[in-house]
Amino acid sequence: MEPLAQRLRPRTLAEVCGQRHLLAPGQVFRRTLENAEKTGRIPNMIFYGPSGVGKTTVAGIIAENSGMRLHKRNGTTASTADIKAVLAEVGTLPGAGGLLLYLDEIQYFNKRQQQSLLDCIEQGTVTLIASTTENPYFYIYNALLSRCTVFEVKALSPADIAQGLQNAAARLGQEDGVPVCLPPDALQYLAESAGGDMRKALGNLEFAVAAAPQQDGARTVTLAMAQQVGRRTAMRYDKQGDDHYDIVSAYQKSMRGSDPDAALHYLARLLEAGDLPSACRRLMVTACEDVGLAWPQIIPIVKAAVDAANMVGLPEAALPLADAVVLVATAPKSNSAHNAYYAALADVQAGKSGPVPRNLQNKHFDGADAADPGQHYLYAHDYPDHWVAQQYLPDALRGRTYYTFGDNKTEQTAAAYWRRVKNRGKE
Repeated sequence: MEPLAQRLRPRTLAEVCGQRHLLAPGQVFRRTLENAEKTGRIPNMIFYGPSGVGKTTVAGIIAENSGMRLHKRNGTTASTADIKAVLAEVGTLPGAGGLLLYLDEIQYFNKRQQQSLLDCIEQGTVTLIASTTENPYFYIYNALLSRCTVFEVKALSPADIAQGLQNAAARLGQEDGVPVCLPPDALQYLAESAGGDMRKALGNLEFAVAAAPQQDGARTVTLAMAQQVGRRTAMRYDKQGDDHYDIVSAYQKSMRGSDPDAALHYLARLLEAGDLPSACRRLMVTACEDVGLAWPQIIPIVKAAVDAANMVGLPEAALPLADAVVLVATAPKSNSAHNAYYAALADVQAGKSGPVPRNLQNKHFDGADAADPGQHYLYAHDYPDHWVAQQYLPDALRGRTYYTFGDNKTEQTAAAYWRRVKNRGKE
């Protein structure tokens, strides 16, 4: 028997749960498709989003209602020969009404396979509808991307999932002739634990219903049963995919934004997915980049926490990391050193450098013809306060300022000290 998700796949756009930003009446996408069904002119499009949210369903509905000869292929199994076989129908009697190629998981096509589609799409002899779980701007050939319109399909809300589960429970009861009872607490848990993935939610429901005992002429899925089949399924994480980069970005930005609660939430998601290296790396970077000189002592403290986490491993690694994450999130912030470095780097990359001043060079012979032989380096420790004015930057950058003291207590204390030292004798 087909899986429940396949048996319940919507057959019209009105039956699709969620994606209201595309499918709600009056939306441009919905109107375009309605007009396309009348004219038979479907634009080339790519659906991008996580799994189990309706990409294949929407693409299939469009294809089935197009009146065109439909070819379905999957990027994980299709070859260049398969694509050539589709293109061979151009201009033939079977393809007289137009050819529509639905290509699922297009990110698995290499550049040459994607290029094989260019001419027919350009000429309009084949219409392409593709779907991908990866960012198309990274995985799809630019020339192909420029000929298609990209639509983002978003993760479903718990309310969307709940609606789909209720429909599924009714369908299961009709198929077996035994009603399925889904109490509100079990429904809510199944909806929230699916992580926005309708396919996953329906699979969990089908599993739970199969195990539910029949009592009083019905099968009841309890909260305890829902918790057993739905445990850990809310995690959406791929160390090479968008979810990874979104989570680590939110993790770092939450610490930078001094929100310990959000930072701990994203730390928990990273560690639950087993990604200890990313949790440690971003934590260390944030301590240096965003706390920085406002409290420089935090850097060895965080390093010690990271070392402890790697020494004990998961799950205990969460303890030192949680301490460090809260410390970084609640610490005073300064990115003055970060900004100063990248300002200096910009000059270096622009070719603004020049020779090292003679007084800073390694000691060597100037040559008999030197106008003023000798290094003339002033040893700072020979002067009051261990400082003396002399040139350090190359001539091309003389007087250039990269670092500006931050407005925090630590840097302002240092600023006051150096004002006193460098203004000595000028009062």
